[in-house]
Amino acid sequence: MNHQPFNTTIVTSFLPMVSVVIPIYNGEADLPDLINCLLSQTYPKDRVEYLLVDNNSSDRTLTILKTSAKNCPITIHPLSENHIQSSYAARNTGIRTAVGEIIVFTDADCRPQPQWLTALIQPFVNLKVVMVAGEILALPGTTLLEQHADRQETLSQKHTLAHSFRPYGQTANLAIRRIALEKAGLFRPYLTTGGDADICWRILEENIGRLEFAPEAIVQHRHRATLKELQSQWRRYGRSNRYLHELHGVELMREITLKECGYRLVRWLLKEVPRDIKKVLAQPALRQSSVTIAGKATPVDLLNTPIGLFTARARTAGQRDATLPDNAKIIDRL
Repeated sequence: MNHQPFNTTIVTSFLPMVSVVIPIYNGEADLPDLINCLLSQTYPKDRVEYLLVDNNSSDRTLTILKTSAKNCPITIHPLSENHIQSSYAARNTGIRTAVGEIIVFTDADCRPQPQWLTALIQPFVNLKVVMVAGEILALPGTTLLEQHADRQETLSQKHTLAHSFRPYGQTANLAIRRIALEKAGLFRPYLTTGGDADICWRILEENIGRLEFAPEAIVQHRHRATLKELQSQWRRYGRSNRYLHELHGVELMREITLKECGYRLVRWLLKEVPRDIKKVLAQPALRQSSVTIAGKATPVDLLNTPIGLFTARARTAGQRDATLPDNAKIIDRL
């Protein structure tokens, strides 16, 4: 098992057939930018198909997909998964239709950069590699919450690749050999979160092959801009941890108590805020001398502790309240 960055020297003769699977739910607003990103890919157009799977959307997603498929220089297959409301069920629908030997996953609200597929596919030149995770970077954000998440690199694969149980890649930017899916099974269709870790861990548990990291295979993703969106995101992380605990025995996250939150907020007000204000005020002088203090010299850093406590409490609540449904244990097969 290896998730160190792959040597990015391009092997131009290695051009396997690739199937890109993208689940979409009410993605009408995202589709124009997404399709433009797919059009800009440097991977040969005749070696890749795009399977865009509508997951019972209530907007014009499916209509737009069908129209795009007719008038597009790339191969787009509009599909539907209307029986199970789950991105994993939608991905399975795409996998079953795919013809490529490499199955690539991203999401409708992601923006793949032009070299994305080219860089993501290269590590598969080594037959021992069966999974490749690319990097996830932030789209430019304007709110303090978006800027904070960008500073923390919340969505980066470096966090999941360093998971204490086993490394895994997020399906926002992940490629898997078809043969690995044939052996380990597809996604659990009734699972609502944690399916990316689950499928990677099942493949690794069966010693089918290695997981590699391709840092130059980049997709961009927008961070949450409101407290409501941020709370929903971290509650989902908590539910994921509970589900993976029941499926794989992953250790549960320690709960953050209200008493601990109170202590840390007092410490933040009395110690961290005065310290960080000094750094912010010193920023112009630091810029002139090309020096930084521990990488912290922006107003966003003043909010590190309260935002961190807010997300930790949301994750705690998600983990505490989650119950894995019995049908979420089902693994689909090709």
